[in-house]
Amino acid sequence: MTTPIALAVPRRESFVAGLRRRVALTGVSLGYVLLAPLALVMLCALTTALSVAVVGVGLVLLLVLVPLTGQLAGLHRRLAGRLLGVTIDTPYAPARTGSWWARLRGWAADPARWRDVAWTYVSVTLGWALAWLGFGLGLAVVWYAVFPGVYALVPEGALANDYGFVNLDTQSEAYLNWVLVPVVFALWWWLEPVLVRWIAQLDRAMLAPSRAALERRVAEVSQSRAESIDHSAAELRRIERDLHDGAQARLVALGMNLGLAQELLADDPDAAARLIAEARAVTTSALGDLRSVVRGIHPPVLADRGLAGAVQALALDMSLPVSVTVVLPGRPPAPVESAMYFATTELLANVVKHAGARRASIDVGHDGRVLRVVVEDDGAGGASVSSGSGLAGVGRRLAAFDGTMVVASPAGGPTTITLEVPCALSSPRTSPSSGTA
Repeated sequence: MTTPIALAVPRRESFVAGLRRRVALTGVSLGYVLLAPLALVMLCALTTALSVAVVGVGLVLLLVLVPLTGQLAGLHRRLAGRLLGVTIDTPYAPARTGSWWARLRGWAADPARWRDVAWTYVSVTLGWALAWLGFGLGLAVVWYAVFPGVYALVPEGALANDYGFVNLDTQSEAYLNWVLVPVVFALWWWLEPVLVRWIAQLDRAMLAPSRAALERRVAEVSQSRAESIDHSAAELRRIERDLHDGAQARLVALGMNLGLAQELLADDPDAAARLIAEARAVTTSALGDLRSVVRGIHPPVLADRGLAGAVQALALDMSLPVSVTVVLPGRPPAPVESAMYFATTELLANVVKHAGARRASIDVGHDGRVLRVVVEDDGAGGASVSSGSGLAGVGRRLAAFDGTMVVASPAGGPTTITLEVPCALSSPRTSPSSGTA
């Protein structure tokens, strides 16, 4: 939760603290006043772009204006969250990767983007009026407080005030304007927090995720949780099966060989020596089985060298040339790192089994918010989540971390699969590398 600029009046607040708080809120009102023209520019530009979208020029404008509007809305979202003392989540659906047309279709299908457009209308009308009122009240307090001094600096009569029932047009009469200072100060003292709260609540109502989006998100989290539990149970069964069929069977054989060798040691030393030699070979095989099981749980190369080294090791084991480019300013959290590693492993296995590719590439990067892995090959294409190639399992693995998978695989190729998981990196260390295995 962010630190709020206290909108709520504390139970015990000194006059000085209250004065400072309202001065800060007046500054916030000024900030909203200055931001409104940006929203007006965006509104005019978006309206123009939508009106000429049919001729193509508008579509190009939308590619620029929609993200800019989202940035401006995000600024208001963060400011409203700080004022209200809450965290307002970003409501947008995951962006579609690929062609510009795919991005535009994704934005058009996202209700949050249309609410951004509606918000610009509200922001430049009701929001701007509330901001001007809040800033104007603070300005009025200062104006009436310094009015006699300003009156003395301008030509006589230039700032004469005719209130209908009285006309103040001399220097001595200018001091009578101080009568209005307590009135305006009281209005400012009472209304400033209210007006700023209204603006923040208005932005929150327009820009926060809708109830339908929150319900959809809860359903997605519940489904992802259930799938994660099923996946964990399946992994435990696999480990148990591998241990039972591999290392356990070899260890049983090892015990039997050593028992026979012990019985034959006195009567037939040569046979005992052969059994001991066999037992040694069985020990080596059992250790290999155990290493395989451990590698399936968490590969040592992943723990030692991180995602960058693990992906490069995967590329070296491939039977076709695989170029690897990694730019990671630090390491992702261990669970995310493991999920991305096994997802990449599955994608490379699909390249070998199904794609018939001659070359492949892996691009790993982080844009400050999202860890992204892009796997591309020049194979036959036609890959889909429903084709039984393991892609559905990859998507379920990433969904547990709010990740997404986008498959672009037209018939005839190439195939590009983009994996994204939102996460922060652990350190500022940069480890770029690239090469071809």
